[in-house]
Amino acid sequence: MSDHAHATDAPVRRLPLAGEIMQTDVISVSPHASLIEVHRLLLEEEISGAPVIDEAGNVLGVISSKDLLRAVQDEYESGAASKAPAYFREELPYSGRDWPGAPDAFQDRLGALTAADAMVHELISVVPETPVAEVARIMRGQRIHRVFVVKDQELLGIVTTFDLVGLLDRLG
Repeated sequence: MSDHAHATDAPVRRLPLAGEIMQTDVISVSPHASLIEVHRLLLEEEISGAPVIDEAGNVLGVISSKDLLRAVQDEYESGAASKAPAYFREELPYSGRDWPGAPDAFQDRLGALTAADAMVHELISVVPETPVAEVARIMRGQRIHRVFVVKDQELLGIVTTFDLVGLLDRLG
């Protein structure tokens, strides 16, 4: 045996599972919530997305800030608006001058949209026993910032990129 330590001599640290690092206090939205309400919630909670859950507790999809922006652009392009606001200007304290100048029809159409209209129906999920390395591979491969942890169709929690970064910080 040589005096040099082998890589296999170091203790092996087991990475946790999704169920061990998930957040269980998941902020969600109703499918009937207006996009303005969803936008306000994302800003207030400082999150970039949330699951859309119906009254029975079923996860219908997920909505993110990117989905909100896509909905605004789609609604703008489908109408005859002369200017597209970058955000929901009338509802925000830092409103810009362009929102009141937008045609009323555009504002009305946008105000009628709900989370169900803009959400993504495909939900990327894992089970609690999924190793975090696999969770990271899924998130990177799908180019997403969150996966939902489910078991028997029940939402148990969420793992976000911040959870993975926090894990790396604790392991470092």
